[in-house]
Amino acid sequence: MRIRSLGVIDDAVVELSPGFTAVTGETGAGKTMVVTSLGLLLGGRADPALVRIGAKAAVVEGRITVPEGAPAAVRAGEAGAELDDGALLISRTVSAEGRSRAHLGGRSVPVGLLGELADDLVAVHGQTDQQGLLRPVRQRQALDRYAGGAVSAPLEKYAAAYRRLRAVATELDELTTRARERAQEADLLRFGLEEIAAAEPQPGEDADLAAEAERLGHAEALASAATSGHRALAGDPEDPEGVDAATLVAGAHRALEAVRSHDPALAALADRIAEIGILVSDAAGELAGYADDLDADPLRLAAVEERRAVLTHLTRKYGEDISAVLAWSEESAARLAELEGDDDRIGELTAERDGLRAELVDLAQALTDARSEAAQRFAAAVTAELSELAMPHARVTIDVRQTEDPEGVEVNGRTVAYGPTGADDVELLLAPHPGAQPRPIAKGASGGELSRVMLAVEVVFAGSDPVPTYLFDEVDAGVGGKAAVEVGRRLARLARSAQVVVVTHLPQVAAFADRHLVVEKTNDGSVTRSGVQAMEGEDRVRELSRMLAGQEDSELARAHAEELLEAARAGR
Repeated sequence: MRIRSLGVIDDAVVELSPGFTAVTGETGAGKTMVVTSLGLLLGGRADPALVRIGAKAAVVEGRITVPEGAPAAVRAGEAGAELDDGALLISRTVSAEGRSRAHLGGRSVPVGLLGELADDLVAVHGQTDQQGLLRPVRQRQALDRYAGGAVSAPLEKYAAAYRRLRAVATELDELTTRARERAQEADLLRFGLEEIAAAEPQPGEDADLAAEAERLGHAEALASAATSGHRALAGDPEDPEGVDAATLVAGAHRALEAVRSHDPALAALADRIAEIGILVSDAAGELAGYADDLDADPLRLAAVEERRAVLTHLTRKYGEDISAVLAWSEESAARLAELEGDDDRIGELTAERDGLRAELVDLAQALTDARSEAAQRFAAAVTAELSELAMPHARVTIDVRQTEDPEGVEVNGRTVAYGPTGADDVELLLAPHPGAQPRPIAKGASGGELSRVMLAVEVVFAGSDPVPTYLFDEVDAGVGGKAAVEVGRRLARLARSAQVVVVTHLPQVAAFADRHLVVEKTNDGSVTRSGVQAMEGEDRVRELSRMLAGQEDSELARAHAEELLEAARAGR
């Protein structure tokens, strides 16, 4: 990795051994920034506060070897990234303003993609993970992870059935608890539909009746106007001397027709006047017919107004016009059918609920059986690891238990509570010495014991679900003396099959490393800078002396450091 402008680190290159790499340094020198850098490369949250004061951005670049065909390589290829001689080049930039960018194999990618790759590349374990493992939920997750397919397969089916059961139960509860409201709604819909059906409105009927009512209400005025118009156009039989439009137009046409041959323009006008005469005659005929057909029937007007009142009653309640009323009727009929079908739906949901509960019983039993079997193997494996971590008499057990609940499911002949992950409560118990009663690790383990239990758990995981790289951030806290030596030896053994990076304060652990990196801090009076140096030969002895006694040049400390290195070489 290359780290630039991150925290106290100005510019540093971190070359990690394929085996065991120890990272040490004074408190505050920036060892944690090495862990943070790897976290950023693997999609961790970008915090602008990490950017070095005065810098525009922090940049972390990494080169990770990935076997061809490995899940991480396949996923990276799908995103368009290319391998560089069997390695993935990853870059992460965090600006001082908080913007974050990620590049993978030469391509800009979402930060979330780096997080997807992380699970297949690196297992990060720090002090926060120790605290997390104190919680039973995390302990159950650890057991399920160890059990693998024996638990994951039934758990996937169980989770799907559980989600469906919750949905069915929610819908069933709504249907049964709101029965009164639904009955009231159905009655209102039924009344409205019956009222509309009794009136039998037709599309557009309200507009047609409005026009007819307007015509019937003004029949006399309309008839008088039509008669007057007819007389003006065609003449009044009772007034032979009167002048009408048809006569005048005919006279104009005759006058022009007599001389049309002398001028084409005048002939055109004569033709147009002839057309006017035809139009006037047609209009006069239609006006006469209109006046004759107009029916001033007061009984028909009363019937129309009565029908309009019926339709107005409907539009006042169900829509702005009859078209809207008919639309409401159609929608309400569908809703009423739905409400009337609720009883059938309740029966269907009840049957589905009972079937899902029966399915959950079988799946919960399968989960309990699988977890119980895996718990014995997991506890035995962790106990065996503890014997190699200076806890030879410690015994770990995993309690898989259930809680009685009369509303629950039946497991092992008992009715117990159940949830989204099954019916089991899982707790890791530790008996640190013979004769001690197993107690939850949160209560029965000291800080040093907890660190070793966590390391043992991680080593067991390494055997069952391996990843290429393991990063341990001060998981040896609270450990010292012989126990620290055993922790170092066990990490060295883990490094035979995987890359192991350990941030540590313990010289006993650092002595076992294949590569020893020191984060060094210098202070020029204004700016603190940290760099990463590889320690070899005398430099490594001096660093171990500092870790042992705080005195790099102490002859006793140097002798102890050399002895520690020799013992580590022999122990590996």
